[in-house]
Amino acid sequence: MRGQVQMSANETAIAGVFPQPTEDQWRKLVDKALKGGSFDQLVSKTCDGAAIAPLYPRARAEAPRALRRTPGRWSILGRVDLADAEAANGFALEDLEGGADGLHVVFAGSQGAYGAGLTSDSDETIAHLLANVRLDYGIPVLIEASPRAPNAAAAIMRHVDGHHIDPSITRISFGLDPLGLQALHGFAAAPWAQGAKTFADSVTTIAKAGYAAGAAVADARVVHAAGGSETQELAFAIAAAVAYLRALTDNGLDIETARSLIALRFAADADEFMGVAKFRAARRLWARVEEACGLAPKPALIFAETAWRMMSRRDPWNNILRGTLATFSAAVGGADTITVLPFTQASGAADGFARRLARDTQLVLQDESHIDVVDDPTSGAGGFEALTQDLCDRAWAAFQEIEAEGGLPAALEKGSFQGRVAATAGERAKRVARAKEKVIGANEFPDIHEKPLDVVAPFDASRQGAQAPAGATKSAALTPHRLSEPFERLRDDSDAFAQKSGARPKVFLANLGTVAAFTARANFAKNFFEAGGIEAVFGPETQSTGDLAAAFRASGAKLACLCSSDKIYADAAEPAAVALKGAGATLYSAGRPGDLEEMLRKAGVTGFIYVGCDMFDVLRRALEEAK
Repeated sequence: MRGQVQMSANETAIAGVFPQPTEDQWRKLVDKALKGGSFDQLVSKTCDGAAIAPLYPRARAEAPRALRRTPGRWSILGRVDLADAEAANGFALEDLEGGADGLHVVFAGSQGAYGAGLTSDSDETIAHLLANVRLDYGIPVLIEASPRAPNAAAAIMRHVDGHHIDPSITRISFGLDPLGLQALHGFAAAPWAQGAKTFADSVTTIAKAGYAAGAAVADARVVHAAGGSETQELAFAIAAAVAYLRALTDNGLDIETARSLIALRFAADADEFMGVAKFRAARRLWARVEEACGLAPKPALIFAETAWRMMSRRDPWNNILRGTLATFSAAVGGADTITVLPFTQASGAADGFARRLARDTQLVLQDESHIDVVDDPTSGAGGFEALTQDLCDRAWAAFQEIEAEGGLPAALEKGSFQGRVAATAGERAKRVARAKEKVIGANEFPDIHEKPLDVVAPFDASRQGAQAPAGATKSAALTPHRLSEPFERLRDDSDAFAQKSGARPKVFLANLGTVAAFTARANFAKNFFEAGGIEAVFGPETQSTGDLAAAFRASGAKLACLCSSDKIYADAAEPAAVALKGAGATLYSAGRPGDLEEMLRKAGVTGFIYVGCDMFDVLRRALEEAK
C-alpha cells in the first residue's frame, strides 16, 4: 500500500511544471468566446437573489468543517408508509435485508406523508409494523410525528418496553415537531405558551425513558415543499430549533441535554451546488447558536430526504436521476441519514421495485463511488465555501428577522413568514411556467405516449391533511406542491379528452422550406406543445401552400404552428398562414416574431412560442383551442 502512495524516484511532481493561468487570462478568453456579450449572462441567480459565479478562486481562509455527528457512512433509511401495517412491515424487512440501515416511519398527516402514510397509531398497529425489526441492534428509526397519530410515541415506547429492550441502545428518533406541523396544516392545538410546555413534557418523558436520538426535530421540508428558498429553509430550521431549545430549558431541562435532543431535517433536491452548501451551512448556523448559548459546538444530527418538490408524476424515470443528484448533495454536505423517495412516489405508495431502486441509489454511492470515505470533501473548494458562507449570512439575517417578530411561533401566527415563502414560491412558479427552471418530462422533453407505472396504492390526497381540534390556534398554511403539477394538470386534461374522444388534441407543424431550415423549430414546437398534452403532427416537406392546407385538413388537428427560420418566414410565412387559416386552423408561429410580428398577425397568427415565453399560459389556452 505504501508503495502505491509514495512517488517513485523516476516520477516528478508536475504542479510547478506548467504555468498556472490567472483569472485575468481566463476572463480574456471568456470575453472572446462571448463575442461582446455581457459576462453577467454566465452568472446565475437563485430565488433568493444569490449569485452563482462560473468560476471561484481557491478558498484561502480556513473554514469550519461540516462533519457528521458520527464520522463515516451515513445511514440509509427505507421509507415505511403503507396504511396496512402488516404490508408495511413486509416492505420494511425487505428494505433492511436489502441493505438499508434503518427505517423512516411515516404517518398520514405528517410532513412526509405525500399521499401515503400509516392511518393508525394503536399498539396493535405498532406491533404489526415493527414485528421482527431488531430495535435492540441499534438501527436508526425515524418517526414522522403527525396530529393524526398523537399516541405514536407512547405506543412505540410501550412496544420497546414490552420486548424488554433498553431504550438507551436504540436509535429511535420520535421527531416531535409542533411548529413544523403548524406550518404545514395551519393550526396549533393551543397557543405556543401552552404548546411549548406540552412539547417540553413530551420530550422530557422520552429523554427520561432513555431515548437520546432526535426526540425533537426542527424540520424545514415544509418550506422547501411549499416553494421556499434555501435561505428560508435554513432560517426556519434554526428558528424552530431555537424555539424548542427555549421551551425545553424553560421547562426544566439543562441546556446541554436540551441541545442533544434536537435534530434538524432538510429536503435535498437536484441542485447540487446549493444542496451541498445548504447542508454545510446548517451545521455552521447551529454551531453559531450553540456558541451564543455558551456551549462548545458539537456536530448537529441532520436528517435528509430527497425533495418532494422536484418529483414528477409524468415520466417518473427522471426521478431516479433527480434522487441520485439529491442523495449525492446531501451525502457530500454531511447528512447523517438519508431517505430517498421512491421514483413513483408522486403516483402513490411505491412497490418493491421502486423501493429497491431508492435504497440501491444510496448503496451504489457508498459502496462503489465511496463518497462517504472523505469527511466534508468540499472543504476548501472556493465555490462551495463561497456559497456556504453566503447562505450562512443570508439565513442568519432571515433568522434574526424571525426573532425580531417574536420568534417562529409568533411569526407563524402572524403569517409573516408564510407570506415571504409565498412570494418566493410565486417567483419560482413563474420560472417553471417559462421553463427557465426545467423539469424534464414536464416542461421539457415530455413523453406524451408514456405508460403508467404500477404502485401499491394510488396517491391519496386525504392522507396529507389533518383536522384542527376545537379551539385550535389558526394560521396560514404552507401547502406542499410539486413543480411539475401545473403541466401535469394539462396532461391529465389531455388524457381525459383522449379517453372520451378516442384521440388527443393535436397541433399540425407546418414546416416551411428545407429540412435544415425548419428542423430546429419544429422539434422545439413538438416538445413545447406536447408538454401540455397536445400531440404534434409533422407536416410534409413541400413548397405548395395548397398541399400544406390539405395535409392540415387530413391531420385532424385544429391548431397549426409555422416552423422555419426567420429568413424563410420573411418570404413564405404569410402565404402559408393565409392558406392554413383558410383551412380552419388556429395559428401559432415558432420563434420570436421580431419585425415580422405585424405581418404574421395580419396573416392570421394568434400566438407565438419561443424560449422564455409563458409556456404554461400559452399551453393552457392552446389546449382549449385544440379540443
